[in-house]
Amino acid sequence: MIKDVEIKELKVLKDERGRLMEILRCDDKIFKKFGQVYITTALPGIVKAWHYHKKQDDYFTCIHGEIRLALYDARQKSPTFKEVMEFILNMNEPKLIRIPAQVYHGFKCISAHEAIVVNIPTMHYNRIKPDEYRVDPYLNDIPYDWKK
Repeated sequence: MIKDVEIKELKVLKDERGRLMEILRCDDKIFKKFGQVYITTALPGIVKAWHYHKKQDDYFTCIHGEIRLALYDARQKSPTFKEVMEFILNMNEPKLIRIPAQVYHGFKCISAHEAIVVNIPTMHYNRIKPDEYRVDPYLNDIPYDWKK
């Protein structure tokens, strides 16, 4: 397990009207601070990777479809430096994953239809000076294969 990655098992409450699922609360142990909330989607087979942030943490969950979320610890002083982790996220076994700053992350839609991911970063997006650093999903030093 990559140091500082946290997992919150989510519960879906169902009744005759539909479903309700809390994702993140300010009194959760996993919560640090609020920046913004947004969704991102991916079509079947599409990879959205790799990037990391120097300052912010991300909180990812998948609310529609299914994704394979991969993490790579690039923090040289971390006890888990160069470790890779992978999660399957969907609504069947919903989870919220806290991705710490400086950990590369990305995902691939592995469902037959579009996947919808909710992200709750700890900082809002700065359009003038984004805290976002990217590398190519396939041409990099990260020991992970998106083709599997």
